[in-house]
Order: sequence, then C-alpha cells, then structure tokens
Amino acid sequence: MKIQKSFDDENNGTVYVVPTPIGNLEDITYRALKVLESVSVIAAEDTRNTRKLLNHFEISTRLVSYHEHNKKSREKELFEHLENGETVAVVSDAGMPSISDPGYELVQAAIEFGKPVVVLPGANAALCALVGSGLPADEFLFYGFLPRKKKEKMVELERLQSANATILFYESPYRLKDTIKAIREQFGNRRAVAARELTKKFEEYVRGTLEELLDWSNEHELKGEFCLVVEGTDTSDLQKDYLWWSHLSVAEHVSHYMEEANMGSKEAIKQVASDRDMAKRDVYQAYHVNR
Repeated sequence: MKIQKSFDDENNGTVYVVPTPIGNLEDITYRALKVLESVSVIAAEDTRNTRKLLNHFEISTRLVSYHEHNKKSREKELFEHLENGETVAVVSDAGMPSISDPGYELVQAAIEFGKPVVVLPGANAALCALVGSGLPADEFLFYGFLPRKKKEKMVELERLQSANATILFYESPYRLKDTIKAIREQFGNRRAVAARELTKKFEEYVRGTLEELLDWSNEHELKGEFCLVVEGTDTSDLQKDYLWWSHLSVAEHVSHYMEEANMGSKEAIKQVASDRDMAKRDVYQAYHVNR
C-alpha cells in the first residue's frame, strides 16, 4: 500500500498533470498557468501546439516532446529532473492527459518510484459532451476511440451493448458515419448525441436517435472532432426474449433463428429486425454483406 501526501515534501520532485483548453483559450485556469510557469520542464504531446499556448500567455518554461513514439526514452530524462527535486508538468494537445492522450505511463512510473503526482482539474471534452447531451449523467462509461477495423469494432460493441451506463466515444469526422452505423447495428435504435467543436465558435450538439444521427451524418459535411454520447441499456424495460440474444451479433441472431427455429433467411431477418427494432435492410446488410 502506498499513501501520497501531495504537498508534504515539495523538494521530492513532483509530476503535475495539467489539462489544457480543448478549443477556447479562456478555459485555462489560473492554477494551470502558475504551474506551467513554475515547473522545471513541460513534457508535451506536440511541442508546436503547446508552444502556441505558452507564447499566448508569455510563458517561457523549457518544453520537451513526450508522445506515443518517444515516451519510454523521454522518461529517463524527466526522471533525472525528478531525482534532483525538480518539478515536471505533462500536457497533451488539448484536454486532460491520459484520457485518450499520452500521460498514463509517466504517472504510473512516478507512482512506482515514489514521486508525487498532482492532477489539476480542467478541460475535458467527454464530460462537456456528457453534461450537454441531456442523457443520464449519474452513471457513465468512457470508452474513447473504438478500433478502426470493422470486426474488432463489433467485438467491442458486443461487449458494451448491455451496459446500463451512458457510453462516451471519441471519433474523427472521417469515421463517424461508420461508427454510428455500427453502434446502431449492435445496440438498436437508442437515443444518442453527437457533440463537435466543443467550447469553440462552431460548437454543435446533434440530439436524436442513432438512426436520426446516421441520416444527419449522411446529409451534412462532417468537420471537427466528435464526442458521441449513447444511451445505456434500460434493463427495467427489457423482456426475457430480448435478453437471450443480447450477447449475439446481428448475424449470429439471424443464424440462430435459421438453425434453431428452422426459419428461412428472409423470415429470420424479419424477426431479428423486430427483436432489435432495426430496419430490415440493415439486418440484411449485417447478415449477407458485412459478416
């Protein structure tokens, strides 16, 4: 067991996890600016982006890169600072480090070597989207980015489909349509919200069902990074004959009716569409084309 008293020994070398604005520079906190100005070095996901932030607030602290491809080699240098009793700040391009961004490994290593980790509160796209979505926020599950490959994506969605909590995904504009379609196929037509350009001038929330969001995504040019907020399963409304197939993919659901109930593919597809509240064309696509 390890107990951290964050400010008992300020000469012990401390890692500060500092959130940065996700779009609006006014969201930086006074405390974050003070820390960035006072630490010995700032480890940044992209030094070019962070330099713009520092220049805007006239901060000249030394900046080094810390990203997916150099994090292991960079940790040695950062720990030399910590061993000398100096302080290190870690920032990502935007938002909270470690949340779908670099930072976790440095925090983990600092804890392992007995160095205090102090996390500052601040900007986070997922929480903004959750609260603004209007969907239940008392229990939520943050997933981040789904796998890009269709098969791996569907495996993860099968695992998530029975969660009661509201689920939060990040997605790029280039993959949003496919992701909404995959979630619709696996979850049924639940309530969902697509939030984009959060805190910026063109901030937008698109609220509706997954089917409505899919129609919207097909009719509009998609720009900006998205947070997709999806309603969880309401188990109080589920009937027994829904629960038995909840672990099956759409294709497996169709195959079950064909094999166990001796239905033809057309009849099985119709029954699956009814069970899942899906369009028959989407079930047909999942069974005949995507599997």
